[in-house]
Amino acid sequence: MRAPVVFTWKQPWNRRVQNFYSTAAKAKKGADKNVYTNTLLLPKTSFKLHADPSESEVPFQERTGQSLYRWQWKNAKGPLWVLHDGPPYANGNLHMGHALNKILKDIINRFHVSMGRKVNYIPGWDCHGLPIENKALQELGQDPSATPSNTIREAAHATAKREIASQKQQFRHFGIMADWSDETTYRTLDPGYELRQLRIFQKMVEKGLVYRHYRPVHYSPSSRSALAEAELVYKDDHISHSVYVTFEVDRKIPIKNLVLQELVSTMSVRLLVWTTTPWTLTANMGIAVNPEMTYSIIRRTGFEDCAEIVAQDRLASLSDLLGTVEIIGEVQGSDLVDVAYTPIFTPLAPSIPLKIIPASHVTSDSGTGLVHCAPAHGAEDYHAFLSLGLVSTSKNMVCHVDGEGKFTSEVVDIVGESGAGIVGQEVLGDGSRAVVELLKKVGALVKVQRFKHRYPYDWKTDKPIIVTATSQWFADLDSIKDNALCALGGVSFFPPQSRNRLESFIRSRSEWCISRQRVWGVPIPALHRLDSDQAVLDTASLDHILSVIEEKGIGHWWNGPVDDFIPPALREKGQAGSEVWRKGTDTMDVWFDSGTSWSMLGEAGFGEGRKHLADVCLEGSDQHRGWFQSQLLTAIGSATPDTANVSPYGSLITHGMVLDQSGKKMSKSLGNIISPLTIVLGGKDRKKEPAYGADVLRLWAATVEYWRDMSIGPTVLRQVAESLRKIRNSARFMLGSINDDTSFGRVPREEMGLAERYVMHELYTLEQTALEGYSSYNFPKVINSLTNFANITLSSLYLDFTKDCLYANARSSLERRAVVTVFDQALTTMTSVLAPVLPHLAEDIHNTRNPDGSSMFMTSWKPLNSKWKDEQAAKDMAELLRVRGVVRLLLERARGNKSAAIDASYPQHKVLRNSLEANVDIILPDGADRTGLGALLQREESFLKTLFIVSDVVVTDEGSLGTSSPEWLYTETLAITGSDEDLAIRVRPATLHKCPRCWTYTAPADDTLCSRCIETVNP
Repeated sequence: MRAPVVFTWKQPWNRRVQNFYSTAAKAKKGADKNVYTNTLLLPKTSFKLHADPSESEVPFQERTGQSLYRWQWKNAKGPLWVLHDGPPYANGNLHMGHALNKILKDIINRFHVSMGRKVNYIPGWDCHGLPIENKALQELGQDPSATPSNTIREAAHATAKREIASQKQQFRHFGIMADWSDETTYRTLDPGYELRQLRIFQKMVEKGLVYRHYRPVHYSPSSRSALAEAELVYKDDHISHSVYVTFEVDRKIPIKNLVLQELVSTMSVRLLVWTTTPWTLTANMGIAVNPEMTYSIIRRTGFEDCAEIVAQDRLASLSDLLGTVEIIGEVQGSDLVDVAYTPIFTPLAPSIPLKIIPASHVTSDSGTGLVHCAPAHGAEDYHAFLSLGLVSTSKNMVCHVDGEGKFTSEVVDIVGESGAGIVGQEVLGDGSRAVVELLKKVGALVKVQRFKHRYPYDWKTDKPIIVTATSQWFADLDSIKDNALCALGGVSFFPPQSRNRLESFIRSRSEWCISRQRVWGVPIPALHRLDSDQAVLDTASLDHILSVIEEKGIGHWWNGPVDDFIPPALREKGQAGSEVWRKGTDTMDVWFDSGTSWSMLGEAGFGEGRKHLADVCLEGSDQHRGWFQSQLLTAIGSATPDTANVSPYGSLITHGMVLDQSGKKMSKSLGNIISPLTIVLGGKDRKKEPAYGADVLRLWAATVEYWRDMSIGPTVLRQVAESLRKIRNSARFMLGSINDDTSFGRVPREEMGLAERYVMHELYTLEQTALEGYSSYNFPKVINSLTNFANITLSSLYLDFTKDCLYANARSSLERRAVVTVFDQALTTMTSVLAPVLPHLAEDIHNTRNPDGSSMFMTSWKPLNSKWKDEQAAKDMAELLRVRGVVRLLLERARGNKSAAIDASYPQHKVLRNSLEANVDIILPDGADRTGLGALLQREESFLKTLFIVSDVVVTDEGSLGTSSPEWLYTETLAITGSDEDLAIRVRPATLHKCPRCWTYTAPADDTLCSRCIETVNP
């Protein structure tokens, strides 16, 4: 590579500058400038760069929101597009998760409106359940146990309606396109909705999928209700106080194993058991062993008068607990089966012996290899006893826990009067500690141990749950989950890996506990016999009951007489209905409520000619265990046998959770909650919490990879606001350059220069990327392409080097009209691209160009013709930009910029203030192949001064260079692509004089206009 050279004249450059810019010269220059200012076509527009949201968004909220939705529903001619809204819970102010969710949905809907489709989007709210019931009770200020159920229901209904109205208004601030009237939104408390839900429930009953069992379920004392698996969250840091205890083998009952029988006859033999729930020991009904495992009979040092039985494979792990032991025998697990033992609290209250049972769920991974069984408090225990015929689905299990999670008075039968103090104590609190004290009292306690483990919590109250036996209604999922999984085969997922999550949840479920013990909810309309509590829930009873509800309303179930609901077949002669029957008080799981929302789409006729009722559902990742499942299961469960297995939705999109700027979960305790309304409207301190407006919030939502967990905070918001400002700035410059001139005379592609064809190619590429990105729900891909085009292709390049042409050329010149043609199309296409994400900005641009009060979404997005795809223009421009990069480097050296110096020792000379003071020579090697870069440079020679923003560019060869010595000179070389040769680039002073109008050094003398300006000023 040729070494760079610097030439300087004898007269210092700064002296020449001082001489040129004398006071008189400056005064004349200023006067001349004023003379020609009015002849320049400077940008002029009412479109603001720094717009307050009250000016740039509020005026367009109705136009691009509710009015637009109503307009498109009435006027759109394209195919139907249905985005089914998963209902948020009608409780409290909106948080960042709400904002993200609704904005992502709105981006999708707006894209489809812009493509001319008829979009159906019905916002909904989930209205039943514990949080609303609790909030209503707090507002009533009454004792829940003493408050009539009807009073609670009325208060809860009012609370839900009030919260919906509040949330509805908050959603509007996010720029959501929807019709927010009651007729075009839904609530799970609407009478019509509730009746549809009950009809779906009836169909599942008819198919034999609904049944009632008394069995252990997840139960939340804090909610006082049973919970489904989907309503649980698991915490890995839960601390339990586990206990090691011993049960004594009964000496009075013979044992088949002779070794063990002989041992029992000579000493006390005890069964060592470990449990993390000591409160369940009062409900012990057996001890389980694995028949395939080997058990050791040991004697601990210091306890020579008794032996203990423990799994052989657990001895090493229990060495700290047991200390030094002597193994005095071994037995197989099968030999222990049916061995009788004395209940642990027998010293306090006489009781009958219990037996050891076989169970395959017993392993040597933890504990002692002997498992305490309380079928009322453990699913595995229950199923083990059920398989052995030791319990049935009726109330023959031992259970001493009430609906508040407290010990009942029946526990006294087990612990005796001396242990009666535990009655009324919470099993997860003082009750558990009281049981430990009783274990000490009877001498059964070996050790208490803190144990950190994974434990389920109620996802709404964030309190630990228990497993306890209650009578509940269940939906059989084993019978339908294969069909459900089959239906998912026709569903697309974004991100694709989310399919595995939903499918695994469905595979793992065998039943769904659908009943809740709440006052506020949709009733499970079962009739119960007063004498036996036997429930009747079948097709005939539901036909009659639902006909009454349809006529008199669902409130009549709660408030009306039971006689109204008893079908003729269940009436007994001589007895009033109320003497035989009572109405059930259980309510349905709220997931069943929201899960049946798909039915309203079918009722609206959206299933006609369409495979799926909804094209898309979009919710957070937690809905794989919630709404995504409940929709699918209720749809498949209520389908007729001859119906194909089809999901109610065609695509599922999942977003992650919103974290703070440090990647932490937002919580009140950490004080890191960011309100979306504060982002949009501003906080109390506008310096710390400025009003960014909805478009900044929306741009953030479209920029982040929403399918993962994402962060937001002050720094992130400032960056997003700056990105929006840059996009707005590019639009503002183009609007100002067009300046309402709609008759400028568009230039066809064939007459455009390379730069225009290149920018149009880049615009076409942007649009194609956006169309693909929106269609595949990859919004960050769209925004990255948009910002790159606005900031790099336009602002840093095209808008920069076309300013001279735009300002100084005649309005009718081909060159200027070509630039304005590109601007006009760029504004149109860019507005279409950004509109789904930034509707207020899009409307602002549209209103500036077309101030007729219409929405830009009323004109369908018309993609550019593929003729604008010009790979050759892109390739040629890339080569010229390589040359431009070297020219800019040399110009910076001429400016004395240290960062452009060859090295630190390179002498710095500031010989240039403005790039227009320079000319550029591009010197091609003699005899070089002129078909590549050389030919391109010669062909585009007249354009190069515009691209480089200098006064002139000469493309020549070494032989034609001449011998003149400019005042200063900077040179560099550039490799010619596909060749072993280099071309030389040199920057030198401009040889002509500064034009007082356009400031290029192209005038023949001082204070005279250049030829271009003469023609423009004096046409």
